[in-house]
Amino acid sequence: MADEELHKTPTDGQVDEHGAAEKSNDESHVKNEKKPMDLAQAATYVENDEIPVGRIEEILDQTVDEKDMTPQMRRMMQRQRENTKRVEESIKGTKANPSWFVPVFCALMIIGLIWAVVFYLTNYTYPIPAIGSWNLLVAFGFMLAGFIMMVWWR
Repeated sequence: MADEELHKTPTDGQVDEHGAAEKSNDESHVKNEKKPMDLAQAATYVENDEIPVGRIEEILDQTVDEKDMTPQMRRMMQRQRENTKRVEESIKGTKANPSWFVPVFCALMIIGLIWAVVFYLTNYTYPIPAIGSWNLLVAFGFMLAGFIMMVWWR
């Protein structure tokens, strides 16, 4: 019974905790769509396990004393703080490659592919006629260098 009283929201003619009276359910419903959700409404959502995804961030962004929150809301806030901390720590630990890295490994793989295609289309003569079939080794060398760079990509 005491738990039910804690989670009741003001209705027609009742005064909420801030001393403001609501006029009617219809008008309050229209008002609540325009302004952020208050703690009483959030508690109702938490009880029914029907928190809309859009409202979660709205609830978490509000600055409220922990004593005014329900236990479910405290757990939700704690989970949010832990997730934020975990994400920030994982971002700190990552190292990014320089901006030239991806274009270089893509270019190496494409050059190797073009080298091999030119070799086959010119009847095993070009790109370097003096080395003959070793042109394939050069093509695969370019592609292998590009592939190794791709594996190192972060």
